[in-house]
Amino acid sequence: MNTNPGNRETGQTPLSPQSPQPPMISVRGLHKWFGELHVLRGIDLDVDRSEVVTVIGSSGSGKSTLLRCVNYLERPQKGRVAIGGKPVEDTEWAINAMRTKVGMVFQHFNLFPHMTVLGNVIEGPTQVLGKSKDEAVETARAYLDKVGLSDKVDVWPSQLSGGQKQRVAIARALAMEPEAILFDEPTSALDPELVGEVLAVMKELAAEGMTMVVVTHEMGFAREVADTVYFMDEGVILEQGTPEQVFGQPREDRTRAFLAQVL
Repeated sequence: MNTNPGNRETGQTPLSPQSPQPPMISVRGLHKWFGELHVLRGIDLDVDRSEVVTVIGSSGSGKSTLLRCVNYLERPQKGRVAIGGKPVEDTEWAINAMRTKVGMVFQHFNLFPHMTVLGNVIEGPTQVLGKSKDEAVETARAYLDKVGLSDKVDVWPSQLSGGQKQRVAIARALAMEPEAILFDEPTSALDPELVGEVLAVMKELAAEGMTMVVVTHEMGFAREVADTVYFMDEGVILEQGTPEQVFGQPREDRTRAFLAQVL
């Protein structure tokens, strides 16, 4: 639900009503159980191209499970996920193809400890996309430079700060040249002084028009960068709207109570 008149800093005008595009990511009627625990209870969510969506809510509300179901790291038991208007089939081939279009950045980085920074970033392009090593290295160096880590290509993950590891993880996702990136609480494992360097990279990506879905506890980021904010509570989307609507004039009592605690 992108309410911007155009893509943030690109100057592009929106599509005319005569030439609609399907959402980049569309979720309909998504349910997920873990045993008897009903974690997602019929989630509907659309993300347009170049839109930044943030998902906020208390711990345990189902935010991270939602992202993991979109990326099929968890299999939803009911409902569907569509990418670019095409439903994702529950087959290994279809899921792997979807993941080349939709990248993911995790809370705890998930870097390969036995590979250098450069090795981590070129692994996907060479093994999944079939790029030559030279081409993958060129792309990896460009994205590592983009996230401010051009001097760390030969360093091991164990030698990096948490913020640096997360920026490598972002470069690794970008090196796959995805159409969208899912961020699962990308700053929650970081020391407070390192949060800003990761958010700065994410803000730059947003300004460049990257489609992003961000589960976050960083309310300032959600308020400043998001086009649409979804508030989740107990496995449902209780409220959605622009940052001005959700943060400034929330309709639901539960949203107001949550914001009163975190702001």
